[in-house]
Amino acid sequence: MHYVYLAIAIMAEVVATSALKASDSFTKLLPSFLVVLGYATSFYCLSVSLKTIDVGVAYAIWAGVGIVLITLVAAAVYRQIPDLAAVVGMSLIVAGVLVIQLFSKSTGH
Repeated sequence: MHYVYLAIAIMAEVVATSALKASDSFTKLLPSFLVVLGYATSFYCLSVSLKTIDVGVAYAIWAGVGIVLITLVAAAVYRQIPDLAAVVGMSLIVAGVLVIQLFSKSTGH
């Protein structure tokens, strides 16, 4: 169940970060509201997931998956297409998260 909270935390963070760009430095009300709500939801759900998932592991997954998802959203919504170096770097991040999930003994207590 705590991985569900982690997934919600990741999705909320992606929504909040996407809205952050749309908020135009907090000058637009709806996107600004989504930023605050999204980050609050994200951090709450992340904190709940930490009851059973080690903090380093949870944060690696949260950050790694978040980076990839926000890059996909930025490409689709804002036409910010990553170059080859960015894609390679993100692939290494995903590989690191997979190594943690598949081989680490410290994925929870």
